[in-house]
Amino acid sequence: MSHADFAIETQGMTRAFGGVNAVENLDLAIPKGTIYGFLGPNGCGKSTSIRMLTGLLSPTSGEIRVLGETLPGAEEKLRRRIGYMTQKFSLYDNLSVRENLEFVAQIYGLNRRASKLRIAELVTLYDLVGREKQMAGSMSGGQKQRLALAAATLHHPELLFLDEPTSAVDPENRREFWERLFDLCAQGTTILVSTHYMDEAERCHGLAILERGIKRADGSPQQLMAAMGARVVEISGDDLRNLKQSLISESAVLSAAQIGSRLRVLVRSDIEDPLAWLKPRVASRTMEEVRASLEDVFVTCTGERLAGVSKGETDHVA
Repeated sequence: MSHADFAIETQGMTRAFGGVNAVENLDLAIPKGTIYGFLGPNGCGKSTSIRMLTGLLSPTSGEIRVLGETLPGAEEKLRRRIGYMTQKFSLYDNLSVRENLEFVAQIYGLNRRASKLRIAELVTLYDLVGREKQMAGSMSGGQKQRLALAAATLHHPELLFLDEPTSAVDPENRREFWERLFDLCAQGTTILVSTHYMDEAERCHGLAILERGIKRADGSPQQLMAAMGARVVEISGDDLRNLKQSLISESAVLSAAQIGSRLRVLVRSDIEDPLAWLKPRVASRTMEEVRASLEDVFVTCTGERLAGVSKGETDHVA
């Protein structure tokens, strides 16, 4: 692929605050027309990376190219080509739905006719018909989310940045929101989304797992799960807490964590038959090998459970 095929390219992108790297030597190559995710807990560098990629924050070192333009230096050129939706609702609570969208349209220089047509289109697209005069501050979390996405895409951006966009909405609204993202992607928009939800990360075409500002893994969810270097076994039975302590002392066991009434064990992939290897160690308990999840990938990449990261709508969306 050539440079023209990528919406975002970085080499060694680094940002330090007070001598501590919030983002360290981050290399990215995000193809146009895809949804790419940053997955990791709070404080891992997701928001800082997005702020550098949008031109809001200058890197301490490294190279950044966004839509073929070099940052810093091309912020004004990129302003009308990118959209940005922050974690917290960033529109005006004391303005109505229509007034908020009209204000954004003015910022992007749309004339009155174009503004009126586009707002009417967005109000229909994002299920806000009949709410045009409602104050944004009185809307539900899901309604605010739809209004914020409408505002972020009002000017037809080529590249859309979404920083923890679903943190304040329920699972049903999250699913609907992601359907809208895939609609945008199908129309050619490239989307970079940060999340701490496992099920959302698995919907991305590609993703980076970040930990303390460092990229620990990069690829499609399927590639990451296939290449994680471990097999996953779930064990059911009595006294799982003591069994866990016994298993984690084994060098072949990368991790053991209780999930409800099951113990989920990551066994190094160089153990040819993990069930046979575990059998004498688990006594009469039942076992089955199961598909890996992205949390399992994180554990194998970092050696830690994904503290501060939600698995989403089920225990392990795999």
